[in-house]
Amino acid sequence: MDTPVAAILKRLRGPLTQEQAEAIWARGKEAVVLALMLLSAQALGLNSAPGAGPNAPSSSVPTYEKPTRRRRGRKPGAKPGHPGHRRPLAEAVTRRLQHPPLERCPDCGGPVHRPTRQRVRYIEDIPEVFPELTEHTIPRQWCPRCGREVEPVVDEAMPKATLGHGLVTLTAWLHYGLGVTISQVISVLSHHVHMELSEGGLVAAWQRLGEVLTAWYDQIGEEVKGSGVLHADETGWRVNGTNHWLWCFTSKGATHYIIDRSRGSPALKRFFTEAFDGVLITDFWSAYRAVSCTDQQACLAHLLRELAHLDEKDGSAHWCAFSKKLKRLLRDGLRLKARSGLAQDLRQRRTHLIDRRLMHLVAWESPNANVQRLVKRLDRYRDSLFTFLDYEDVPADNNHAEREIRPAVIMRKNSLCNRSETGAQTQAVLMSIYRTLKGRGPEPMDTIVAALKTYVRTGTLSPLPQ
Repeated sequence: MDTPVAAILKRLRGPLTQEQAEAIWARGKEAVVLALMLLSAQALGLNSAPGAGPNAPSSSVPTYEKPTRRRRGRKPGAKPGHPGHRRPLAEAVTRRLQHPPLERCPDCGGPVHRPTRQRVRYIEDIPEVFPELTEHTIPRQWCPRCGREVEPVVDEAMPKATLGHGLVTLTAWLHYGLGVTISQVISVLSHHVHMELSEGGLVAAWQRLGEVLTAWYDQIGEEVKGSGVLHADETGWRVNGTNHWLWCFTSKGATHYIIDRSRGSPALKRFFTEAFDGVLITDFWSAYRAVSCTDQQACLAHLLRELAHLDEKDGSAHWCAFSKKLKRLLRDGLRLKARSGLAQDLRQRRTHLIDRRLMHLVAWESPNANVQRLVKRLDRYRDSLFTFLDYEDVPADNNHAEREIRPAVIMRKNSLCNRSETGAQTQAVLMSIYRTLKGRGPEPMDTIVAALKTYVRTGTLSPLPQ
């Protein structure tokens, strides 16, 4: 049970008032000491959730512990006297309703005059949707040269399939593109489209779609390996209850996912079948050092976050001196990258100075365990920390890969990964295609449906939109 002093402090929503302070003082020396201890703990944030820190996810911090963020900037909406900005309406009116005039006032019930004017109101809504069942009557004719019956091709669905391209592509986009679970997809189709489907039927259709679009998947992989700047990241995955890893290789216009049993160099060697002619941007996972490439860039954002986290834990003089030097060096490199219009010879001299300062930190000697660990890392990645200063289009962080792998992390929480190797391969193929199309601009639904029709007619896929 809380003490009276603790109860007073828990109800605080601002500074301690004089009446509250006098009430605590009246309880004696012990109450004053307890109040000071509780207030100091609140000021230092020691009452936060266990493990909370600068790197902790927002979901691990209780709502009442999060700081209040005030809105900055001007008030929303147009200025007084200016026309407002609204969402644009549909291009054409599909239905018009003429309401009859009132006979009585809806407020007092009295008689009203004849209408003298009217107003127009627009309402956009979704009508009740029903599935479209198309009956195809297909003529079969005898070919004397082939010695068999032939018939025209129906390109609205895959051969022997009862689900059309539009339905399969839409449901696959909901699952692999947006992370909606299979049960939720079936629920939406059942309640809003009045279509009954089974989980097995949907999964089989998606796996067949993945097999057809594998050519696009392979093309995305080749385009990623042919880019000059490549980001890479990995996260945990499960396939039929077994630990796997989902790898993300992404460039400016393409994203390629791979689900593999290995988190080490064997998975990377299966993807990089030859030397990569470009700059590979990664975090500090040691497996990436096995990749043969022109240059590598280690993510400085990871290093800066770790330094901030260790600053809160380690307040020793050895650590503070080393951390101050390293953070200043990293920030000087970032400022040099951000400066435009700097003469080339001056930029080269400052880059050389940054390299010399880095070598000074690599030779740093200290009995502190954290300093020793960071010095080893700097020595191991000395050639990968400031690569971004040598290339104009190379960033200093791996944020692009972090953003591209985040949808897979959300899907992992919702759908609990895959139940088979075939499902994992389908996941990698369709997720890569939907993510790439979203980044390039074309509408995924229309693009894939048109490609499937071409495939049914000709047996080959149309080129992947660039």
